[in-house]
Amino acid sequence: MTRRAWAAFAAMSVIWGLPYLFIKVAVDDGVSPAFLSFARVALAAVVLLVLAWRAGSLASLRGSWVWVAAYAVAEIALPFPLIAAGEQRVSSSLAAILIACVPLLVALLAIRFDNAERATGIRLVGLLVGLCGVVALVGIDVAGKSDELIGTGLIVLAACGYAIGPMVLKRKLADLDARATMGGSLAIAALVLAIPAALSVPSEVPTPEALGSLVVLGLICTALAFVVFSVLIREAGPSRALVITYVNPVVAVALGVAILGERPGTGAVAGLLLILAGSWLSTDGRLPPGFRRRPNTVVPA
Repeated sequence: MTRRAWAAFAAMSVIWGLPYLFIKVAVDDGVSPAFLSFARVALAAVVLLVLAWRAGSLASLRGSWVWVAAYAVAEIALPFPLIAAGEQRVSSSLAAILIACVPLLVALLAIRFDNAERATGIRLVGLLVGLCGVVALVGIDVAGKSDELIGTGLIVLAACGYAIGPMVLKRKLADLDARATMGGSLAIAALVLAIPAALSVPSEVPTPEALGSLVVLGLICTALAFVVFSVLIREAGPSRALVITYVNPVVAVALGVAILGERPGTGAVAGLLLILAGSWLSTDGRLPPGFRRRPNTVVPA
């Protein structure tokens, strides 16, 4: 692990723990999921496309637009509005805990699409433990609450997109310039979301808190985050990059409790612990190489 990889890891651990708070603020203030997602994506797309154009890297996308579009749909156009719609029905803490099951979904997808990563032994145990976490969360805190069950289902669907996105990035787009790849992906996602957003434009100007949330989501949680995440994948690899999933929900739950006054229930706490344990076991029950310090070994610069 280089210093650059460690810096990207630390940044992503915090940056992607933030969106759930700001999404909750915006949707609770009346901003629709489609409009929120479009505004967030369009703002980030402008920033990254300008950076890519100034760097002369947009040409690198030639011949890769099909995979850029696939990544845009899986990682952005579907998950963003699904999470926002889910947070209309559940707390930001619960949303973050559910998204923490992404490594479990990656392990499940690997059974079909990556034989080398097939879940056996301790990894299979991890999948079962993580599944128990989801069952505990839903069964204790959400059972019998139809609105929250719908919200939970929407967020789990978003997590499926988040599991597919890095696989596409790793296999088809890893060698392209990050600013061009992410800018192009965000532009495509903005086009996909434009019509739903136009049909759900707020009837009045959003509150200052909601507008501030849109700016933070666009500039920090999307534009900056996507570039840093691509750097992290390139420097540390997809499996190591997904370790941020162990930290993000803790940040999100802490923010939900401290700022929004949320109080996670017994099922949420038990679910978080089991999902994190299952995710850890599904990545072989250890931190990936480079995250472990050996005696008398210095992390390379």
